[in-house]
Amino acid sequence: METPEARLKRMAMRSWRRGTKEMDLVLGPYADTALATMSLAELDAYDALLAENDQDLMAWMLDQKPAPKVHAPLLAELRVFASGRLRAK
Repeated sequence: METPEARLKRMAMRSWRRGTKEMDLVLGPYADTALATMSLAELDAYDALLAENDQDLMAWMLDQKPAPKVHAPLLAELRVFASGRLRAK
């Protein structure tokens, strides 16, 4: 059984080492900022999102393809987070 600490560490690592640099740069900083304060339900939703294919994630993030409804709220949050980071630079 995975401990809560091990789960957070795995999720952070998976956020930074996706397979495409674009998704690393979106998910990595988000994980660094949000994981520690997420509820169990939010962690479950993020874990499910991490299981998705990078090409699908990118298409959903860019609104090139409709995202599954289960991921829509989290993807909207990720878009706001990524947009805010771009504006801050």
